[in-house]
Amino acid sequence: MTAVQYFWRHPLAEKVREEGREQGLEQGLEQGHIQTRREMTLRILERRAIPAPDAVRERVETCTDLDQLDTWARRAVHATDATELFTEQ
Repeated sequence: MTAVQYFWRHPLAEKVREEGREQGLEQGLEQGHIQTRREMTLRILERRAIPAPDAVRERVETCTDLDQLDTWARRAVHATDATELFTEQ
């Protein structure tokens, strides 16, 4: 009688699952960082009593570029108007 080697117990399957877990963790962390930057940018404007129109909120909340969100957060610290987040200086 021969032993049955089930695919899900095969070393290749284990490797694929581990890679998937790692990739999922990385993606989750990146999404968390993006969401944090979105919230931070809008919160800076709020704390500085600078109104953020719906168009500004939508643009910030839909951005998926972490570097861009960092730039906008830095600009929010010195902005006098929410639209200044999007102007090149």
